[in-house]
Amino acid sequence: MVFGEGNPNADIMFIGEGPGEDEDMTGRPFVGKAGQLLTKIIENGMKIPRETVYIANIVKCRPPANRDPMPDEAQCCIGFLKEQIKIVNPKVLILLGKVALKNLLGIETAITKARESTYEYEGIKVFVTYHPSALLRNEAYKRPVWEDIKKAMKYLGMM
Repeated sequence: MVFGEGNPNADIMFIGEGPGEDEDMTGRPFVGKAGQLLTKIIENGMKIPRETVYIANIVKCRPPANRDPMPDEAQCCIGFLKEQIKIVNPKVLILLGKVALKNLLGIETAITKARESTYEYEGIKVFVTYHPSALLRNEAYKRPVWEDIKKAMKYLGMM
């Protein structure tokens, strides 16, 4: 099981979909190739240590064959995530991909469209961007992701 990690008092909380093989083996979120890219975004782009944010996923166990979590799997874990959000109480949530968007906010739309808006969850500002694994498959997403991250940083007064 991979619950999450980071600063329990973080201003920024990233939420992905679920652990992959590397995460399953280490018990830590976002440590595989997509996680290494997320760390670069945080440390090189945002200029803050990864340890200052909190990182979690919709599901806490690795879905077979790295597929997207099924709705019933997400529903089994969503209570844990909601409690994590309540405990950390971040100023900003950054949802990484459509699985996080659908399961936390109940919104089913393309990330391209979802990026155009900001949302709220329990009074917390929510930004949506592509999952880092999408960037590994398509480098054209790098600029849009950076634009989304900058929106969150501006909201927090980091720019």
